[in-house]
Amino acid sequence: MHSVPYAKETLVMLVGYALGCFTSGYYLVRWRTGEDIRWLGSGSVGATNVGRVLGRPGFFLTVLCDFFKGLFAVWLAGYFRLNPTGAVLTMVAVAIGHIWPAQLWFHGGKGVATSLGALLMFDYSIAFTFAALFLVVCAALRSFVLAGLVAFALTPLALFAADYSLTSVFGVPDEIHKLMTGRKLKSDKRAVPK
Repeated sequence: MHSVPYAKETLVMLVGYALGCFTSGYYLVRWRTGEDIRWLGSGSVGATNVGRVLGRPGFFLTVLCDFFKGLFAVWLAGYFRLNPTGAVLTMVAVAIGHIWPAQLWFHGGKGVATSLGALLMFDYSIAFTFAALFLVVCAALRSFVLAGLVAFALTPLALFAADYSLTSVFGVPDEIHKLMTGRKLKSDKRAVPK
């Protein structure tokens, strides 16, 4: 019997999406208040809106749960030895699951904490760049959600600019090229663990 091509990759990505669909903020508010957070505050199931309903404990618990489900999804990709493309697609799948969870009629959160957890497991340098940009923008704009969106947009540009500067000044290899071709993952065991 022949194995189905990319069956393992597809299964792990589906598990990643399912993990993303576990919107902890929604279930936490349901458990604590019996209400549907989609009808409260901004209507988002993310940590910011949960914080409005349950206070700081609810905010931090939601951030932690969302962060670790992103991290766990990419860890699974490494555990099942997916190639770099499969790991990236799993990272995208868990973020999509959080933003558009099927069981909540595709009404989820913004995916900031989930994406940060996935990025940290995939490549810590990308995660640190994103976190630094997020903190700077959040301090300037005083908006958690907007800071996350701006940081997402600026992270690739910041990585490219930093890599170009290092290459031109010190002659180091092109890290972005290595990341895209998968050579960075093969040489850095921490990127996608076995």
